Amino acid sequence: MSPPITYDQTLPTICGWESSIQAVSHAKQPVFLERSNLDFSRLSAGFAIALHMHQPTIPAGSEGQLIGHLQYMFEHHHEGDNHNAGPFAYCYARLGDFIPELVEQGCNPRVMLDYSGNLLWGLKQMGRDDILAKLKGITCDARYQPHVEWLGTFWGHAVAAATPLPDIKLHIRAWQHQFVSIFGLEALKRVRGFSLPEMQLPNHPDALYTLVSALKESGYQWVMVQEHTVEMLTGEGIQQPHLPHRLVARNSHGEEVSITALIKTQGSDTKLIGQMQPFYEAKTLGRVTLGNVSVPPLVSQISDGENGGVMMNEFPGAFKRAWHEARHEQSVSGINGTEYLELIGAAGVADSDFPVCQATGQHHLWQVLGEGDITPERMGDAIATLGEQHITFSGGSWTNDRSWVEGYDNVIGPMERLSARFHQAVNRVPVAQQSHLALNANYRQALLYNLVLQTSCFRYWGQGQWTDYAQAIYQRGCEFIERGFA
Repeated sequence: MSPPITYDQTLPTICGWESSIQAVSHAKQPVFLERSNLDFSRLSAGFAIALHMHQPTIPAGSEGQLIGHLQYMFEHHHEGDNHNAGPFAYCYARLGDFIPELVEQGCNPRVMLDYSGNLLWGLKQMGRDDILAKLKGITCDARYQPHVEWLGTFWGHAVAAATPLPDIKLHIRAWQHQFVSIFGLEALKRVRGFSLPEMQLPNHPDALYTLVSALKESGYQWVMVQEHTVEMLTGEGIQQPHLPHRLVARNSHGEEVSITALIKTQGSDTKLIGQMQPFYEAKTLGRVTLGNVSVPPLVSQISDGENGGVMMNEFPGAFKRAWHEARHEQSVSGINGTEYLELIGAAGVADSDFPVCQATGQHHLWQVLGEGDITPERMGDAIATLGEQHITFSGGSWTNDRSWVEGYDNVIGPMERLSARFHQAVNRVPVAQQSHLALNANYRQALLYNLVLQTSCFRYWGQGQWTDYAQAIYQRGCEFIERGFA
């Protein structure tokens, strides 16, 4: 099966294949269960590791055009730590070497991969077919499909709580398009889990409801969340972080939706994966009861796959060593997220058996709102009241010491204005023509600049060059919107 339309290859493929993607992403049958080579009944515990890879898209080409930051690093080798461009590039490819090598040696490795849309497009822009070929090998070759699981993410590495609500689904769909353009529709069938950029989970009820709804509408079955960004319905911290939870989202109209959540424990220290800590933690755990079924708990972790000396230098040896050690373990194994959920489902566990959680801080909100009808007005008043007690609803991420909003009015303001102008321009297109928007070059350009501007990096690196990049992206995006989409 292949998408029906081919577009200008100077732009990323981020729209236009919606019907084909919708059809394959909503397939209901298990995708890892028949391929799994694990004896689930003998396992006392499992561990799942995910590697997050990202390079932002910046307006730093020879004439201000959008290029990937990795390309900028290669072209400006003597700035900062850009001399690491080569090692960074290899980090994006090396699992394509490690997995076949380990399988050939009789090991049973597992890894989940989370690559931002920015990075995947950047690799295509650079013509790095060598990197993409290695990723295709472990993604599309049936021999390696039990061992590698891709996680979906936002195309533009946007922070969920600070993303305009209409753009959340655009990011999700754009990443699916980017993935299909490289790996094909058949590979997308196996993408059932989702990784949030910066592990940022909104706790404002409308933002969380929009996010969870968009994930489910796009075919996702589970999401990985940071332990301290969720709470039990009583307001207590998570009691069983090694079990799947049901993340419940209720909006300001009282509507409710839920999705399965796997919980990433502890902080953002890359040493946890760089030294394969999840494997060694899993060896200390034993089976637990979920519903009426005995299951192995799962230690879940995600970290950057390339940043820092630990991931560049220590991870390869630790990764390989752990899988060779695991060959001699009868009761502990690596298990990817979807594989684990399908295995416990086959053992008789239902989603209704999962502990229920919500975004952190929401317990306070429901207490203030009480038993009455939930309305946007009542919720707004309750949030304002809680704000006076320093209880905020901007969400949590991998770090509690960084705000993705405060102090960045010169990025957030243009970001919100560009999004509003983009959607106003879309709404001006006659309804009968809106299904053909992807054929309009100005629309594709405006969509691209809208998504790129929301990249977290324009706030992560502080004021200066990066906020200047954001201003340039905003101006260019406005130019394409002004040309119209008709």
